[in-house]
Formats: sequence, C-alpha cells, structure tokens
Amino acid sequence: MSAAGGGAPGRLAGRIALVTGASRGLGAAVARRFAAEGARLVLVARTVGGLEEVDDAVRRAGGEPATLVPLDLRDFDRIDQLGAQLYERFGRLDVLVGNAAVLGTLSPLGHVAPKTWTEVLEVNLTANWRLIRSLDPLLRLSEAGRAVFVTSGVTARAHPYWGPYAASKAALEAMVRTYAAEAAKTALRVNLLDPGVLRSALRAQAFPGEDPASLPAPETVTEAFVELAAADCTRNGELVRAG
Repeated sequence: MSAAGGGAPGRLAGRIALVTGASRGLGAAVARRFAAEGARLVLVARTVGGLEEVDDAVRRAGGEPATLVPLDLRDFDRIDQLGAQLYERFGRLDVLVGNAAVLGTLSPLGHVAPKTWTEVLEVNLTANWRLIRSLDPLLRLSEAGRAVFVTSGVTARAHPYWGPYAASKAALEAMVRTYAAEAAKTALRVNLLDPGVLRSALRAQAFPGEDPASLPAPETVTEAFVELAAADCTRNGELVRAG
C-alpha cells in the first residue's frame, strides 16, 4: 500500500519528482501515481487550472501538496531559473519526467509551416535539453537521480505526414541516450519510455475520428514510470516500452 493510503511507505517515498505536461493526460496520471507512491511533486504545465486540479486530486488521496510551476516550456529563461529555485527549496531533485509534447500538424514535409516546425522542435526536443542543462546538477545531488523522457513508436519507422513530431522524438532519443552514456559512471540513471497508444489529447488531435473509449487510459502505464523512477532502478540508456 502507498504512503498516501496510510500503509507502508510507497516505492517513491520522500523522493522529489518533477513532471512536465502534468496538467492532464499521461502527465497527470503519472503525477497522481507518483504521489500515491509517496513522492513529493513538482508539477509543470502551461495551464494553471489543470495543475490545480491535479494537486486537488493528490491532496484528496492523502498526498502532500504539490509545488505548482505554471510554465510554457518554450520560455527557456524560466527553465534556467527553475534549477536554482528548486535547489533553494529542496537542495536536490530525485526524479525528472520529461513528458510534455506537442503534435504540430500532420502534413507533407514540404507543407509544414516554419512556425509549426519550430514549435514542435522547441517543446519536444530543445525544452528537454534545457531541462537537462538546468536540472542535471540537482539530479546528481540525489543519492539516486532518475530521468525519464517520453518518446513514441512513431520514430521506429518512416511515418508519412508526421515529420516534425517524428523528427523531434528521434532527436530526443539520440540526446537522451547521449545523456545516459555521460551519466553511466554516476548514481544517475537516464531512460526513455514509450507508453504506446493511449487515450490523450494528442492522440485525439491526430485521429479525430477515433473513439477515445476504445483506447487504454494513461493510468494503465504508470507502473513503468514508477519502476524507472525508483531508487533501485539499474536500467540506463534503455528504451522501455510500456504499451
């Protein structure tokens, strides 16, 4: 039983975990599960109302109040400041979950607007690099720092019309594997997680005619996140498929 449930401590008891894209969908599900496992949450998303709803759910379940960070991940200066702010408050960071992503538009590559290309690469790739740059020192201050970045099966093959999204996730995978290799001789462990097909706003945008009720809920894959975030995780530089 989790710490939030009043029984034995959860697997993430006392661990400070930051989750991006935490106001809805997979990010919110991961946040709620982490809280149930005893983590202290730092929740990042653009939508204040959504963050507050997740925090309310955590509190109702008996979890500790979360630290809410309303932030557009394209505000790179704010990401730079985040590391210093978290250091002042907590002195370390145990878990980073880079979950936030945008789809952009589904279009032939030659028809993609430069603004769309830039937005997708900034949110899905560059923001995660900026998070690494800002938060890596805090993860290394943890006795068992863990970083988990969400990727997608769309990178496994040439998927027509998904150009910006697929390119951003392929580049993310290369970057994360590099980060993992650089951390191999430390206590930090870095991995990628492909949650598979889930009920989400991004999925609905890509497949508007699909019945969301026919898809697995985000809660069905949160166990994989817990395993990669736990202090006893030994995996590093791997792509874990949860779905």
